[in-house]
Amino acid sequence: MDTVMLSRIQFASTTIFHYFFVPVSIGLALLIAIMETMYVRKGNEEYKRMAQFWGKLFLINFAVGVVTGILQEFQFGMNWSDYSRFVGDVFGAPLAIEALLAFFLESTFIGIWIFGWDKVSKRIHLLSIWLVAFGTMLSAFWILAANSFMQHPVGFQINNGRAEMNDIFALITNGQLLVEFPHTVLAAYATGAFLVTGISAYKLLKKQDVAFFRKSFEIAAIVGIISSFGVAVAGHAQAQYLVETQPMKMAASEGLWGESGDPAPWTVFANIDTENQTSSGEVQIPYLLSFLSYSKFSGEVKGMLELQKEYELAYGPGDYIPPVKTTFWSFRIMVAAGSLMIALGVYAIYLMWRKKMDKPNTWFMRFMFWGLLLPPIANTSGWIMTEIGRQPWTVFGLMTTEDSVSPNITSGQVLFSVISFTAIYAILGAVMIGLFIKVIKKGPYAMDNEHGESHDPYNKED
Repeated sequence: MDTVMLSRIQFASTTIFHYFFVPVSIGLALLIAIMETMYVRKGNEEYKRMAQFWGKLFLINFAVGVVTGILQEFQFGMNWSDYSRFVGDVFGAPLAIEALLAFFLESTFIGIWIFGWDKVSKRIHLLSIWLVAFGTMLSAFWILAANSFMQHPVGFQINNGRAEMNDIFALITNGQLLVEFPHTVLAAYATGAFLVTGISAYKLLKKQDVAFFRKSFEIAAIVGIISSFGVAVAGHAQAQYLVETQPMKMAASEGLWGESGDPAPWTVFANIDTENQTSSGEVQIPYLLSFLSYSKFSGEVKGMLELQKEYELAYGPGDYIPPVKTTFWSFRIMVAAGSLMIALGVYAIYLMWRKKMDKPNTWFMRFMFWGLLLPPIANTSGWIMTEIGRQPWTVFGLMTTEDSVSPNITSGQVLFSVISFTAIYAILGAVMIGLFIKVIKKGPYAMDNEHGESHDPYNKED
């Protein structure tokens, strides 16, 4: 494979791996803050124990996330130097702010949270974890500000062949950012919630520390269902914005080659033939695509062949149709995973409402355990759809991926780094999973057991 494809594979693999950890950090930070808030308000030591137990998993995840994230910014200089030269004055600013403001905010108050138990007041300690949660959200905002510029460039001018920022306010009020940020953050909250419900479900199936993990399950289930519905609403807004700014991505995500008609149906399934540029065997829901695009049951969505002609007039000769099969199926995987999350969340709330959590169905708890994989699947497929669907652009309308790669690297060098990084990341992943399993097996009362104290003192509902 050529240098461009290998560089894309390396960036995709390292980013996907890194993005396993980012939503978990954001989601767990919020849940821990909620649990500690309940401890401060109610004075129940078990909420403190919850914050400490789930906090161990948060710290392990945060540490590995930091290590994997360092490589992301270095790649811009290593493999994408022409891209960095072109947009460095715009793209670099939000990344610098994220590192200097958001990351140091997180790191500072994580330190206070770790070492401040019984050394600072309860309220100061509680404030520290809320600031960590705010810092993770702030970090996501600035990184998404940079990504949103790639999707919809604003707030810049071209000077001597380079993009230079001339309006930072336009950058942080980018319409793409305003729809992408809530979608991403709510998905992160759902990720943390389903991790907690999944682990809690496993412990409940094993009948270990039942009261503790039942309460953890209930708190996380509430956060999970609220955030899952929020993701769906934010995703709807993002789809409507996509029709305006990147109609080719929307058409590719629907396998839509020609005119869709008005009203436009949403395609559930189709056989995509990229060679002949046709789709067949479609299973469609009438009117739904028009509703997703315009919030009404009418409205035309342009097909890829029509948009190709428009793009050629606007940007010159070239192939502006992205990899259709990848865009089409990654979108459907994301939607399917999100729909399953909502279904599981709704049933969990039903059990809580009917006060049936004392003896939940075994099959449901098994589903909830495996359900912890749904958010990473949805997050990864959603990111793939977002980035692949933008091809052939690195910065939409301004710079292609082919023109972005470093001119002096060889395919052999990139292949070596792909293999090396993949091996290192596999080791990091194995270490993290091992540490997670170790903490989970010990449970929340490991310290009590070592000192011969009572196991699972949480013997009443609070």
